[in-house]
Amino acid sequence: MTIRVLLADDHRIMREGLRSLLDQQDDMKVVGEAEDGREAVRLACKLAPSVAVVDVAMPDLNGIETARRILADSPHVKVLALSMHMDRRLVLGMLDAGASGYLLKDCAFDELVTAIRAVAAGGVYLSPKIAGHVVNDRARHADPAASPSSALTAKERETVQLIAEGRSTKEIAALMGVSIKTVETHRQHVMTKLGYRSVAELTKFAIREGITFIEDPI
Repeated sequence: MTIRVLLADDHRIMREGLRSLLDQQDDMKVVGEAEDGREAVRLACKLAPSVAVVDVAMPDLNGIETARRILADSPHVKVLALSMHMDRRLVLGMLDAGASGYLLKDCAFDELVTAIRAVAAGGVYLSPKIAGHVVNDRARHADPAASPSSALTAKERETVQLIAEGRSTKEIAALMGVSIKTVETHRQHVMTKLGYRSVAELTKFAIREGITFIEDPI
């Protein structure tokens, strides 16, 4: 059976390279490419891929939120995270969002193929570099839901990411498909929940929690 693959990465050269390599596999076919999380969610619903390979660090809608939405809309799709980051919060965040695997971008191509086949068959795949670390960390730490970001709703986390990336209220409203007043309400609720008073504080929080991946300018 052919494994239908959806690629979601904001770097075009990365997507094109992966497509070229994966299409050489007899049992795989890249059925779509998305340059951001919103498009990935839409294409996952439209194209019904077997596996969605999702970059964790995407603008507008990060990989964790993308995985949540894909699996909420299309629970049959398997999500495989592909990332440069091996931070504990990001790995656990993707797994808790429902991803079936987490692979580092510095892996060999053969490992990516192995991971796609594993998750397509219903298994779980973690890069060897992080597998033991994640298992031990889960045993030592409390529920990751204790993170401050867990107090926010999905829409509030989305708002935080867009604010931290420097989007205007009007731009955020257009991207989220809501009114400017709704965006302002989300922002106020976030500020109240977290006890922040400025966008600078909110930006630092977003970077620290892995909600956005811009370099901290402050």
